[in-house]
Amino acid sequence: MTPSDASQSCGPSLLVISSAPVVETSSGLHVDIKFIEGMKLYAKLWTGKVSCLLRRGASSIPFGMTVEPEDLNFGIELIDADTALTDAHISNCDIVLGAGDSHWTLNLMELCKRKGVKCVITIEYILETRLQIVWLNKRNWLKKLYSSFWNLNVERKRRRLLRTAHGIQANGYPAFEAYGRNRPNTLLYLDNRLHAGLFATADEMAARQERLLSGAPLRLINSGRLEPMKGAQDLIPIATALRRYGMAFELHIYGTGSLEAAIRDGIAKNDLQKNVFLHAPVDFETVLVPLSRQRMDIFLSCHRQSDPSCTYIESMGCGLPIIGYENRMLSSLNAAGNIGWTAPLGAKNKLSEEIISVNRDRKNLSETSKNALYFAIQHDFYKTFNKRVQQLKYTLNF
Repeated sequence: MTPSDASQSCGPSLLVISSAPVVETSSGLHVDIKFIEGMKLYAKLWTGKVSCLLRRGASSIPFGMTVEPEDLNFGIELIDADTALTDAHISNCDIVLGAGDSHWTLNLMELCKRKGVKCVITIEYILETRLQIVWLNKRNWLKKLYSSFWNLNVERKRRRLLRTAHGIQANGYPAFEAYGRNRPNTLLYLDNRLHAGLFATADEMAARQERLLSGAPLRLINSGRLEPMKGAQDLIPIATALRRYGMAFELHIYGTGSLEAAIRDGIAKNDLQKNVFLHAPVDFETVLVPLSRQRMDIFLSCHRQSDPSCTYIESMGCGLPIIGYENRMLSSLNAAGNIGWTAPLGAKNKLSEEIISVNRDRKNLSETSKNALYFAIQHDFYKTFNKRVQQLKYTLNF
């Protein structure tokens, strides 16, 4: 597809090779909303042409939007799902930002060396997370074993790619620790969609504090995909434990996925209709953010994996501290900003007890809410992307 005229400016050219899904439709391309917003900002901050390379093959995109390529300020090229990268794909760019989480980019540094193109690799999943995802899958154990060995083999190649890249952009503390801490030109960033107009206001924070100190029931929220890898199977047991302890609370769940029916059944079977409310997915900016800022108190995370999950920062930016399992990401995030509370991985009862404890100390809860907001503001969408673009410019001239 031909890039728009807006992306044909003078200056060095940037190619983003992404693992973001895309679906071709009669009305345009259906793509991930977060990806499109990020690409638009790359094109705005970069001084030359910006384009991206995406693979066909996706069947659906949970949080997507349909766009016309000619209306964008960057170019889009589509290739088939199983097409290997070649010199031709990077022949018209000066620097490539490639997705290190995709096994299709493992030969990218070899191509860039041949063509004299600078290469920066993004990475967010560590091997531990990949293996956790494999073993949470419902496939039989032989297939899980095969997938585990496949991931171990790919990991060796991925580490070679990261060792030879001109720069690394590590999304989240686990990826930074695993791949970038001892590498020069490594940027740690925390991906999210919050910009200045979306953060909780002083009035909203004051209203939440007043309500919390009044002793009103605690309001918890969980949003995202209702899948085993996100820990959604633990939401009903935790809610059941809270009610057994006699705690006054509400748990609002926003999302859809393979566990949606089980959660709905769990609400009915455990008579939780007055405590737990299952909602369909809602628009992030116009619905989820305002209700998080104005009607919720804590984000309940049951993630066992150490993926960086933008949900953490986005919830914190709404003034919500995080309570969840101490995976590598949340543990590091809490250590950096004192933004919440954790319990051992998978320990549903311990997490329930932690919620009970937090509920009893409303003053500390209110202070932690302020910590969460302050930390998130330091990592807003524009600041984060500006740092990423500045690193690309530095790498290009290094």
